[in-house]
Amino acid sequence: MTSEATQKPALSLTRVFPARPEQVWKAWTDPQGLKRWFGPDEGEVVVAQTDVRVGGRFHIVFYTLDGEEHDVSGTYREVHRPHKLVFTWAWKSTPERESLVTLTFHASGDNTEFNMLHEQFFDAAARDRHEYGWTGALSKLDRFMQEKN
Repeated sequence: MTSEATQKPALSLTRVFPARPEQVWKAWTDPQGLKRWFGPDEGEVVVAQTDVRVGGRFHIVFYTLDGEEHDVSGTYREVHRPHKLVFTWAWKSTPERESLVTLTFHASGDNTEFNMLHEQFFDAAARDRHEYGWTGALSKLDRFMQEKN
């Protein structure tokens, strides 16, 4: 078997947010903040639960504008406030397809350079769907950060 056959797809996204790392961190870890920006479009987040500690879990349920329900949860593997957050990611519909998300937050003046690495996707199609979802969510997070400042 070649290494290409065993290597799972990954997605890397970088953004600069108009807020300090602590503020962006809070948007990712505070349930009330998550309800304001999470999801790929303007659909409603109906559940946002976080227990931000190594071994703690998160659970988010949201609807997209087409009416589809999305239910995701995972376990926090690394918590280095406000610089790094690592967690597993699994949809209720496909719990066997667990992937891994690593978020880093670096101060850059009054802004935050944010990096996301989402890896161990089941296949390229799953990666591409997540790229669409994360791109929309990060745009909403950017607007949320601008409103907060």
